[in-house]
Amino acid sequence: MSDSPYLAVRGLARRFGDVEALRGLDFEVASGELFGVVGPDGAGKTTLLRMLAGVMRPSGGDALIDGVSVVQNPERIKRSLAYMSQRFGLYADLTVAENIAFYADLYRVPRRERPGRLEQLYGFSGLGPFADRRAGALSGGMKQKLSLCCALIHRPALLLLDEPTFGVDPISRRDLWLIIHEMVAAGTTVIASTAYLDEAERCDRVLLLNLGRRLGLAPPGALQARMTGRVFRLTGSGDPARAISLLQGAPGVRTAARFGNHLHVALETPSDGAAAWSALSAGGLDGWTVEPAEASLEDVFIDLVTGPAHE
Repeated sequence: MSDSPYLAVRGLARRFGDVEALRGLDFEVASGELFGVVGPDGAGKTTLLRMLAGVMRPSGGDALIDGVSVVQNPERIKRSLAYMSQRFGLYADLTVAENIAFYADLYRVPRRERPGRLEQLYGFSGLGPFADRRAGALSGGMKQKLSLCCALIHRPALLLLDEPTFGVDPISRRDLWLIIHEMVAAGTTVIASTAYLDEAERCDRVLLLNLGRRLGLAPPGALQARMTGRVFRLTGSGDPARAISLLQGAPGVRTAARFGNHLHVALETPSDGAAAWSALSAGGLDGWTVEPAEASLEDVFIDLVTGPAHE
């Protein structure tokens, strides 16, 4: 990290009554970084982004965006950022072009600059042919693209995306991430939350959250490397549920979970494998093929959630 990060979060916390939604988070984001915030529902992702956007006041701590405090100057920080919420928040009765024009007015984009920006936005979103279609008649993926265009019309330095691909089809997911990568390549700092761990692997660094607590923070490859030699893929015809039960009861097994047609097993150490595979045989489940596997972010997350923290 540079000596002067674009975003510096210090002890950020938020309570809702007796519930701690966020528990004293500390992290930094560099200018031009694609930073992922990953965790299940209830992890605190939306709460974090709302506080960074200046629309929710922290219960404790602060965050500095380009040196400006979100606690002391929430209105000032809004000028240089855009926040795209998970829910479709545009005007269904307005057309695509009218929605973008509304946000251009809202952000006071000079009229002489609008044609060029519209051409760019339509170019990478593919929404040009649908400029006269009402937003309410768009598909889920197209609505998300329109939301992104409205968020980008004033060329924000910081883009906050709350699960931008939630509920959209696989093709639209891919297209949205292509747009995001183009923005990062152009110098925009992007913080995107997601519950999809395969999407998190696209980010420069990933913050893993669970129940408002930081579990890990590193580039995806570094998080996965910490489990090198400890993850195995098992393929067999036996009952997967029974196999998982037997493995979870074996010494040295941290996690055992189903991944499609396979089982992924994470061990305390590679040498613990002998006892784990013996447990399958003792339980009458012979014939499983065991091979080393590259740890996914899902393996890492499950390992951190179910085992003692070892960040």
